[in-house]
Amino acid sequence: MATKNRIAPEINAGSISDIAFLLLIFFLVTTTISEDKGILIKLPAYIDVPPEISDVNKRNILSIMINSQNIVTLRNENFEIKNIKVRVKEFITNPNQKPEMAISPTEAIVSLKNDRGTKYDTYIYVYNELRATYNELWEEAAKKMYGKNLNEISIERQKEIKEKIPMLISESEPTSFGEEL
Repeated sequence: MATKNRIAPEINAGSISDIAFLLLIFFLVTTTISEDKGILIKLPAYIDVPPEISDVNKRNILSIMINSQNIVTLRNENFEIKNIKVRVKEFITNPNQKPEMAISPTEAIVSLKNDRGTKYDTYIYVYNELRATYNELWEEAAKKMYGKNLNEISIERQKEIKEKIPMLISESEPTSFGEEL
């Protein structure tokens, strides 16, 4: 009996690496990588020299605190979180010239401080309301001064309005649970 030596058929694998490489390039080129989105805040530049400490009139500072139970206080007084925009707007503009409100919009500082136990949603809500307040003030000033919406006027005029009503939001380092000073 004669035995046949069978040779197993081979698959040419030379082009498999080329195909894999082409697929890799294809997926790298066509895949979109989403960027992290967050709060866009321009931080001050780092300097080696300690900043000059200036006296700020307490009247011009509106302190907003969010404690670990997500209770918001405005100048150590509890208030409804939904009223934050109205209260901040009144503080900045001081339409009735009250002595406990800011002297002028250029000197009004909103100080935001939260507890380490504060829910992120509450912090973001308050921060968004503060930004929305300034946006409303800028819109109102644009309509009053130029009769147009803020985005309809020139960039120079927008800068002029934002210099008259600067967004001064000071954020303090979060405190430990329950520590509110």
